[in-house]
Amino acid sequence: MQSRQASKIFEALSSDVRLDLFRLLVKNAPEGLVQGDIARQLAIPPTNLSFHLKTIVQSGLVDVEREGRFMRYKANIPLMLQIVGYLTEECCSGNPEACRRFRQASPVKDGILPKR
Repeated sequence: MQSRQASKIFEALSSDVRLDLFRLLVKNAPEGLVQGDIARQLAIPPTNLSFHLKTIVQSGLVDVEREGRFMRYKANIPLMLQIVGYLTEECCSGNPEACRRFRQASPVKDGILPKR
């Protein structure tokens, strides 16, 4: 991943609404949700939601497909994992013990982060 692509992703997630939206779609992976369900669950007016959906789809974090007269939005899980990898791939280069200490100190639940 290049830093330009990573910046675009982080910019898309810089809004509270889009961050909540993406997390909702991750929770509902792999099926995703249609726009009406997203609007109801996040209590966002459809016009505001359309703006946020457009931004997050353009970042690549969310894919959209037509389903009859509805649009289904799905989190791009491989890209999400790629951005996590991009952030962590050079952590403590050459010092894996330091990385292990950071993981132990982290509030992230066991099993979420890879065990390298």
